Parts: sequence; C-alpha cells; structure tokens
Amino acid sequence: MTEQIVKDALGTVTYPGFTKDIVTFGFVKDIKIDGTNVEVNVDISSSAPEVAQQIKDDATMALGRVGVTGCKVNVLAPKMPKESSSKGKNIAPDVKNFIMISSGKGGVGKSTTSVNLAIALAQQGKKVGLLDADIYGPNIPRMMGVQDVKPQVEGNKVEPIRAYGVSMMSMGSLMEQGQSLIWRGSMIMKAIEQFLRDIKWGDLDCLVIDMPPGTGDAQLTLAQSVPVTVGVTVTTPQMVSLDDSRRSLDMFKKLNIPIAGIVENMSGFIAPDTGVEYDIFGKGTTQPMADEFDTKIIAEIPIEPSIRTGGDEGKPITFVNPTSESAKRYFAAAESIWNQIEKINEEGGVDNNAIQPTTPAGVSACSTGAAAKPAPQEASSGSCGTGCGCH
Repeated sequence: MTEQIVKDALGTVTYPGFTKDIVTFGFVKDIKIDGTNVEVNVDISSSAPEVAQQIKDDATMALGRVGVTGCKVNVLAPKMPKESSSKGKNIAPDVKNFIMISSGKGGVGKSTTSVNLAIALAQQGKKVGLLDADIYGPNIPRMMGVQDVKPQVEGNKVEPIRAYGVSMMSMGSLMEQGQSLIWRGSMIMKAIEQFLRDIKWGDLDCLVIDMPPGTGDAQLTLAQSVPVTVGVTVTTPQMVSLDDSRRSLDMFKKLNIPIAGIVENMSGFIAPDTGVEYDIFGKGTTQPMADEFDTKIIAEIPIEPSIRTGGDEGKPITFVNPTSESAKRYFAAAESIWNQIEKINEEGGVDNNAIQPTTPAGVSACSTGAAAKPAPQEASSGSCGTGCGCH
C-alpha cells in the first residue's frame, strides 16, 4: 500500500454538494500507512454532521476497494455557526446574517467580489444565499453560469437557483436578457423588499447581497428591512474610486452597519506567463482610507485573466481554480468576514430600530415638511431631516 494509491482512492470521494473531490479541495491532510492499515485525517470546511459522516463513509468504502483492511478516517470539522443575536425589523427571519457588498461607484468589481465571497463562504461550510440587488445591472446570473435558468415558483414563494453550493436570485433571472428597467426609486425599494420576503431562502447562515453602486434608496431600504450584520466596501486603488468609496463607508456608519473591511480590486497585475505581480494602478492608496474608518483591507485582488474569463463564462475562480492566488485571497477575506460576524453576534448583534422611518405608513417623508424645517434633535444627530431614519 502506498500513499499514491490512498490519494487516488480518496480522489474518488466527492465533497457533498459539489462536483470536486476531497483531494482536489486540499482537505486530505495526513496519511499514515502500516501495511494494509491506513489512517487518514480529513480537515473539512463544513460544520454539518451529515457532511462529515458521508465523507467518512465514502472514504472508508473507497479505501476498502483498493485493499485497505484496517481503515480509520478522522474527519475534522469546524464548530457549528452561532445563531444570530441581531434585533430590530427583519422581513427574512430564516436568514441568520446579512452581508452587504457595496461600492461608491460602478465598474470596480463589486459583483465579482460578491460571487467569489459567497462561494468561498459556502466552501467553508456555511449555508449561503446570494442576492443580486443591483437592479439596473444584474450580472450575477452570468457570473454564476445560470443566465438561461428561470426560477421555479412554489405556492407564493420563488425558489432560488442553486449553483456552486449557493442559493442565488437576481432580477436578471426574472426578466428577458437585454431588457431595460426604467424604474423610479419607489419601485426599486419594493423590489428589494420582495427579494427578501418572497424568495424561499430557507435556513441560511448568511445572505450575501450585491448592492447597486452608490448610497441611495436600495441601501436604505435594505438596512431598514433587515438587520445588516456587516458591510463590505469594494474599491480600486485609484483616487477617483477611493473618493466614492469613502461615501460608501460613511453610509455604513450612518446606517449603524459594522464595517467588515475593504476589498481592493485591480490591486496589481499577475502576469500569466511568469506569475510576477506588478503594481500598475498603484499600491497602498487604500490603507489611509481604511485607517480613517477604523477598518482593514481584507483582500487585495489582482488583475488576473482567469477572473475575467471566469466571470464571462460562469466559472468563478474560487470554484474552478481554488488554488490560484486570487482564490486564496477571496478565501482569506471570507474567513475574515465570518470571524467578524461571530464577534458581532457574541457581543449582542446588530439592531436596525434606530434607522426605521419616523413618518406614518403611506406618507412620504418629503411631504411632511420636515425637510424644510428639521427637528432640532434630528439635526444634531446627523439626520437628513426628512424622517427617513438615515441618522
């Protein structure tokens, strides 16, 4: 019996819910061989006991087929995710934690970041949903390889589309390709609420939400509808992007959303022929902004051709090439975000009660006259004075 024979056998054991095996994922850590007796340590990313048991059973059977007579498979799993301790209004109570992915401007790779962070979290054993709330630019179906898949309706709920271990829903999955949406802010707000309330998300550890660029109706509606556990800002190293990213970070603070960190995209270029990384757009420009908002850079994602082709072809890099440099950085960012979520929940969670609208139901804040004559206490707290709750 040799280590190669053992690895080849374990290479037939598919990780539950995925198409790749436990060897390809790098979960097989230690192999001890004594004649035809074998002991294997498998360090998996899922905390679900049924996943661990299936891997143990499948690995034992696979090793038995190649002549192993004494088999011991030790499956090492992380602890179960803690229940959310967040409070306030929540129209999607089956979702434990909400992750808002935001950017001050478009074109900085926010959707690519959302897709790869969601898949990274799923591969680390979390039950993950991905909501494409970028109503005007719903690109995530293509990036997830499901642009031609239409969701199924069950009763009065819509079933999310499953891809790469993630439950996904997008306006792009509900409309014809190329169709434009000419909507006012109130329609966007209603769509965000319906995506949260009418999609059959099920029991999720987290919902990753890809927001439209900017700091407008969609962001405020989301924060008032569910207690957002953490926010992540996506930027590029150029100053024109950083100027807008500051507005995104300031929005998190005004909406009482804890900042999990900053993802800097286009952070250098990795030459495909040599693997050498070049700082073509500058380096270190994001750190002063992170310091200003008392947060950190959780990932510096380089320009890598496989990221672009993966997005166009619906083959995210975290799934099809998990050992690449960019994938490793996405995995590290996902782990950092989850650690922050657990810390927040241990300390009492988040609460969106303070940002609820103060005007009566069905009455526009703009029609109350508050904008013209804000209350003294609202003005001193940083409110816009309209009663929308953005203070």
